[in-house]
Amino acid sequence: MLLKTESETEKFGSELALKLKPRDVVALHGDLGAGKTTLVKGIVEMLASVSKREIQSPTFTYLSIYEAQTPIFHFDLYRLKDHNAFIQMGFLDYLNEEGICLIEWPDRIASLLPEHTLHIKLVHFEGSRRKIDVYKT
Repeated sequence: MLLKTESETEKFGSELALKLKPRDVVALHGDLGAGKTTLVKGIVEMLASVSKREIQSPTFTYLSIYEAQTPIFHFDLYRLKDHNAFIQMGFLDYLNEEGICLIEWPDRIASLLPEHTLHIKLVHFEGSRRKIDVYKT
């Protein structure tokens, strides 16, 4: 799928949000600036009472929690050393909670991701366009 603007990326996130359910894990792959956080904004804004201006990637805290009917756990693992650090920080339990996990830079914990993980790969494509591939493992 090809998205032409940031707004289209947010809209894709909003549409995806309506299909997500408790215990879903969404792994967001892509380089810096690929649109991972923009996609998260669409999801969170649709499911929680949060303005997209309030939604930022938790690069330094690793995790933001958004209260909604189904809680949303937004991870940014860019600075995470490895999966052992994820476990030591007590984050592993979130993958089995009754919430929705959105994980940026999931390669850091690839061996810990559940089998039912939904993977979304975002790639820069011709200027501001983004190519999105969605697949399950």
